[in-house]
Amino acid sequence: MQTLVVDHPLVAHKLTTLRDVRTDSPTFRRLADELVTLLAYEATRDVRTAPVTVTTPVTEAHGVRLTRPAPLVVPILRAGLGMLDGMTRLLPTAEVGFLGMIRDEGTLKAETYATRLPEDLSGRQCYVLDPMLATGGTLAAAIRLLLDRGADDVTALCLLVAPEGLAYMDEELKDVDVPIRVVTAALDERLNEHGYIVPGLGDAGDRLYGVV
Repeated sequence: MQTLVVDHPLVAHKLTTLRDVRTDSPTFRRLADELVTLLAYEATRDVRTAPVTVTTPVTEAHGVRLTRPAPLVVPILRAGLGMLDGMTRLLPTAEVGFLGMIRDEGTLKAETYATRLPEDLSGRQCYVLDPMLATGGTLAAAIRLLLDRGADDVTALCLLVAPEGLAYMDEELKDVDVPIRVVTAALDERLNEHGYIVPGLGDAGDRLYGVV
């Protein structure tokens, strides 16, 4: 598994405001959207393309186009929805599936409660959207589900990751022989006793949509 921490001043600037407890939900949503687009630029460096020739007003030019089947973007509900527009803005031809997963706050294990995905993902590149890679259980389970359906390339976009989560995913997915990448704005210090990332930015879902 590969991990890329995007080192860019605009990424750091937007993330700093996201961390600030004084940032309200509308501002948080806007900045998260902008930050995801920046992460998506790096995450899609290996998106599959095929050569093509087009005619310009002057002559022919050689370029590339995205191949079929189209990439699949999978936000993990509910917080992953706050990352969807930022991703599809950069990759508008992608198809979108949805995966509902929740972490049991007692066991910290991920449970799936809803899926809206193609049964056959053979030959598909998948991009999973999950703001916080904390314990790693939710993201590892999501990736395993995609692989079980045939996905052969998976990239996860996370606003923040914790070292414990990365270590868990390395162990949980060590038998996987397809490319798996994690692209993030920051690798934070640690998890606290409640499984939250420190320094983190709090509960991403609550900050995006309010406490429900």
